[in-house]
Amino acid sequence: MKNNRTFLALVLLAFLASNYGNSQEKADLIKPNIIIFYADDLGWQDVELNDLDEPCAWDTPNIKALAKDAINFTNAYSPAPTCAPSRSALLSGLHPAKTGITNVSGGKIPKADKSSKYTSPFFPEGLMPENFTIAEALKMNGYKTGHVGKWHAGHLKIQSSKNQGFDFAHESRGAHQGPKGKNNRVNDFATHNKGDKYRLSEEKYFPFTKASPNGISYPKDEVTENALEFIKNSKEEPFFLYLAHWMVHYPIHTKNRELLQYYCDKLGMEFPKEDIPMTAGGQNNPYFGAMVTTLDWSLGRVVDLLKKTDDPRNPGKKLYETTYIIFSSDNGGAEQRRTEIMSDNAPLDKGKKYTEEGGIRIPMLISGPNIPKEKTKDVLINQLDFYPTILNLTNSQIPSKYSSDLDGLDISNVLLKNEKEVLNKDGKPREDLWWHYPYGDETKNQSAIRSGDYKLYKNFISGNYVLHRLYKNGKRHDLEEKFDIAKQEPEITKALSVKLEKYLKDYDAKLPYKDPSKFKNEEDLATIPVIAKDVFDAASRKVSIQLEKGKSNVIESYALVKISDKAKARKKGKKSKVKSTYIRIPVDAGKNNLEYTFTVPKEAIEYGIILIDENRFMVKGEFHKVK
Repeated sequence: MKNNRTFLALVLLAFLASNYGNSQEKADLIKPNIIIFYADDLGWQDVELNDLDEPCAWDTPNIKALAKDAINFTNAYSPAPTCAPSRSALLSGLHPAKTGITNVSGGKIPKADKSSKYTSPFFPEGLMPENFTIAEALKMNGYKTGHVGKWHAGHLKIQSSKNQGFDFAHESRGAHQGPKGKNNRVNDFATHNKGDKYRLSEEKYFPFTKASPNGISYPKDEVTENALEFIKNSKEEPFFLYLAHWMVHYPIHTKNRELLQYYCDKLGMEFPKEDIPMTAGGQNNPYFGAMVTTLDWSLGRVVDLLKKTDDPRNPGKKLYETTYIIFSSDNGGAEQRRTEIMSDNAPLDKGKKYTEEGGIRIPMLISGPNIPKEKTKDVLINQLDFYPTILNLTNSQIPSKYSSDLDGLDISNVLLKNEKEVLNKDGKPREDLWWHYPYGDETKNQSAIRSGDYKLYKNFISGNYVLHRLYKNGKRHDLEEKFDIAKQEPEITKALSVKLEKYLKDYDAKLPYKDPSKFKNEEDLATIPVIAKDVFDAASRKVSIQLEKGKSNVIESYALVKISDKAKARKKGKKSKVKSTYIRIPVDAGKNNLEYTFTVPKEAIEYGIILIDENRFMVKGEFHKVK
């Protein structure tokens, strides 16, 4: 599929090149640069943008400075409450329910957690070659593309960033690399020694204190440095940089002793003498504060370079004047891990892994050519909107089979024309956004829809609907989501539930299934499908499945096959680790719904069938290795 795309790209590039001179002359059009600065687990209240109730405890001077040249979207959302689905959605422009990538650590045979009676649906581990990423789209339109930082959209070679449209990739953790050994958070800090991998900078930066009136040094961060190098090396062409930081994800630590001391002083606590979890509630973790400010420092380094560097394609202008910067986070803030409290999303409810506001509402700034400065907008925005908007901002064209499948909306009218509503393809204002997260216990396992002032949830374990009114007449009403008004507002509950159910159906969203081993007393258990025959023909690689008669009907069926990278040569007698994942392939069902066949791909090393019956029991066939 990639080869076909390469041919298509060459044809399209030839077309664009023939028209580019004319378009430049007619409209003085430039190909603006694009930077997506993507934080990890940074909450809506973790930056000095959207302070509600109590001000943010973390200092983010560079984010505040960028906001003066940008639009701050206060009702901005991630596509999912966890990392991998949001990143895959941003890159592909497709809703997580469409790609099936709805959680992290996918590509495994489904199984129920010990504490749950339900089996989560299968979901892929990441993007596959058939997904057409924003990097491929821009590369097709003459852009140099770079990815720095966290990928988390598939770990096989065919899923790598280099195979998803990026010319340049550097994916180390940089200064986020966790310390090793015990008691390390209090003594493993960067130094000015030449041999130190994280050697402290000679340059000084925020914060400026009595002890350090000229600022403090920061440890070398490979993520930031490689981003800067990519910009320097790519400025002769229009470039797209996807800078996906590992911060402020767990592990919570810092290599910057001075910055940790600054936050200890600010929070009124002693510098830690031993490495124990920080358990004070609210925003009181100095390690976390140091990580947020380090992330902010990284953004400042990028912006400073853009402001100092001439744009060789646009004489008289700096790169900052010809670059769109999109700053955001992959999901809401992670408030706690085990006993360590990281931060606090209040007044938003819950956090990462939840479709409540704390898990999906995220900070978002967009700056660049012709975008108004220091504006705040409360229009509904989703990161799925990045893809079609970037295509418009860069005057890029892609095949209609890809553009017509995008799930986000072009928000250029809001960015450039100061319009108040995002318009859909029919020219009508956007009405809603929706999320799908069928995982975890009863408090997490749900889908949600936001429409105007209201937010509705469908819980998949109980089947109940919950309705909250976040705003009323444009003012904050129940942003904390304390009050369920589903019974008081039956008409709104019904209207939104109909919308949500239609989304689930149209996107074929997968739901949790009953685990037969956890429902031993249920009457329907006796009728679950039983596999009577499971035959593999090595010559044709065809699998034939026969079910027993007289059992419940199968309403869904598919096969899982395991693929992997080729094993690398052994080094020093050690076996190399081979990365692998399961992918879903369709099966052919017989007319009587008792016979199923599928062909095992040549690259597969293992296979098995999954059946879902009319009572929503999941039946897993035996998984066989292909010899």
